[in-house]
Amino acid sequence: MLAKTLRNPLFWLCLIGLALASVLPLWVSGYILGLLTVAYYFGVFSMAWDLLFGFAGEVNFGPTFLIGLGAYTAGILNGHGVGIPLCLLAGTVAAVIGGLVLALPALRVRGPYFGLTTVVAVLILQNLIVVFADTTGGEIGLTVPDVISIDAATNYWIALGFMGVSGLILYAIAVSPVGLILQASGQDPVEAGALGFNVAKHKLAAFCVSAVFSGLAGALFVFYMGTASVGTLVDVSVGVQVIIGAVLGGRRTIVGGVLGAVFLIAAGELLRPLGSLSTFVVSAAALAVILFVPAGLLGILTRQGRHA
Repeated sequence: MLAKTLRNPLFWLCLIGLALASVLPLWVSGYILGLLTVAYYFGVFSMAWDLLFGFAGEVNFGPTFLIGLGAYTAGILNGHGVGIPLCLLAGTVAAVIGGLVLALPALRVRGPYFGLTTVVAVLILQNLIVVFADTTGGEIGLTVPDVISIDAATNYWIALGFMGVSGLILYAIAVSPVGLILQASGQDPVEAGALGFNVAKHKLAAFCVSAVFSGLAGALFVFYMGTASVGTLVDVSVGVQVIIGAVLGGRRTIVGGVLGAVFLIAAGELLRPLGSLSTFVVSAAALAVILFVPAGLLGILTRQGRHA
């Protein structure tokens, strides 16, 4: 296993990328660090989504349901005087519980119905946030009293470290026997079941793992931003960005989600002078990569795109 990992060019590519990223605070501005910090959290969102879709084959159109649960739970508790560590734990637990409540009935359906169920869950969460505006801040947003740090470099290193650990754990799961079962279940659940694998159990486990990282990343993101709102965390358009980041970076690669998220954040910022046209340009570029290089940006870097 170790020898195979050391021979994998993706391992060395990730190692070099993390090494270079770790020294960026020494020579780039706080503004760039802020953009990358946001991109790293979105990278975790995309990696968690890729485990469920890329391997388990379940189209989750509502990743922001789990992200929002983790973020708002942590933010609301912090507003009532609870410390950041406990808020992070509570946000993660809330995402897992919410994920179980959603997944148990949703995994009983197949095809597009699972995806539609996740979209409805996001819409319900949005409405609950608005209805209970006294607690959640409603459409205005929720401001949290505490932040992890006011130093850009510290926030950057925390996001980078969290992203690195998350990627390592998720990738280890993906290449483990569990990941292979998930992949087989996603490609042909009937045949996988005939071989004796409990497809529903493994997919439920994948959903819970995805919920853990989505909820914790959402909670951390709140304490970085200092605020939570529907438009930045729960909106369907945010979920679309998470999905595009995962597919653009490279489906069924886990770590490709980071590359896709960084590309989307960086491209959107560089093209900001174009105004509303910037969204069209970034979307067109992403669509071109998805259509013509199925292996994604990571496939291009590892010279695998031509063999996809």
